[in-house]
Amino acid sequence: MTFHLMCLQPDAQALAAWAVRYKVLSPDGEYGYALHGLLSAAFGEQAPKLFRYMGDKQGLLAYTTVDLETLCHHATLAAPDVARALGLDTLDARLFPETWKQDQLLGFEVRMRPVIRTKDGRERDAFLYAAESSPTEESDSIVQRAMIYHDWLAKQLAANGAAQIIQANMKEFRLTRVLRKSGTGENGKRKTFAVNGPDAVFKGQLRVGESQAFSRLLARGIGRHRAFGFGMLLLRPPSSC
Repeated sequence: MTFHLMCLQPDAQALAAWAVRYKVLSPDGEYGYALHGLLSAAFGEQAPKLFRYMGDKQGLLAYTTVDLETLCHHATLAAPDVARALGLDTLDARLFPETWKQDQLLGFEVRMRPVIRTKDGRERDAFLYAAESSPTEESDSIVQRAMIYHDWLAKQLAANGAAQIIQANMKEFRLTRVLRKSGTGENGKRKTFAVNGPDAVFKGQLRVGESQAFSRLLARGIGRHRAFGFGMLLLRPPSSC
C-alpha cells in the first residue's frame, strides 16, 4: 500500500465562515466535523480518513493512499468556498515509509479521544470508567487521569504487536464537545448533536514491533472519532522528542 503525508494550510476566516454557514461548528469551536465535510467535498471517496488540524500556523496534516497528482486533480474540481476554506492552493504531499524496522525507535505525537465502549453501546471517558470500577483517593487528580490515558494508549499501540511505548507524557487535556449526526429529523435530514468527552495530546517515544502491523496502525489510526481529527499518529526522529 502506497502511503502519503498530505498537508494543507486552511484559511482561518474562510474555514470559520464555512463551518457557521453549514452549522458544523461545535459549541467549543471544534472544527473536526467541518474539516471532515470539507475534505469529503474536495476529494470525494478519496478524501483522507485521518487528519490532524494543528491550527492557523501549522495547518492540516493527513495520511492518504492517493498521490499528489490525483489529489491536485480533485482539488481543481472543488467549489470556490471549499477551496478557500481548505487552502487547496497550498496542497502538497510526499511519500511516507511503507515498511519499518522492528525495534526502530520513533518519536510520536497523537491527539486522541480515550473512550471505552460499554456493553450497552455507550462511550465512556476511560478515566471515569476506570475511576468507577476501582475508586481511589486520587481518582479526581490530573496525574491519575494521565496514567489511565497512558495505559489506554499503550493498549492501542500494542494491538497485534504494532508498537510499544518507551515513554509518553500528556501534554494537553481538555473536555470538548464534538458534533455528530444520527437519526433523521422532521425535514428528512440527519440530526446534529454534540458529544462531550476527553480530548488529550500525548507526546513521547515508541518502539516499532511487527512492520506490517505498525503500517496498519498508522493507516487505521488510534481510538474513536478518527475521521474527525483524532487518532492520527504523527511521527518524528526520536531525538526531536
